[in-house]
Amino acid sequence: MLALLGEGLSNADAGGRIHIGEATVKTYVSRILTKLRCENRVRAAQPARDAGLSTTP
Repeated sequence: MLALLGEGLSNADAGGRIHIGEATVKTYVSRILTKLRCENRVRAAQPARDAGLSTTP
């Protein structure tokens, strides 16, 4: 999920990519934000890119 955040996908697009519901994606994103202590998904995407999880520059 963190890699999908790094790609900048919406909840609906991320869910479609890995075949889960949008509500499940929202739960996962919320948990990621909490664990990374990030206030939004844009800030959480940076560690994903830094770790090479994202293919998007």
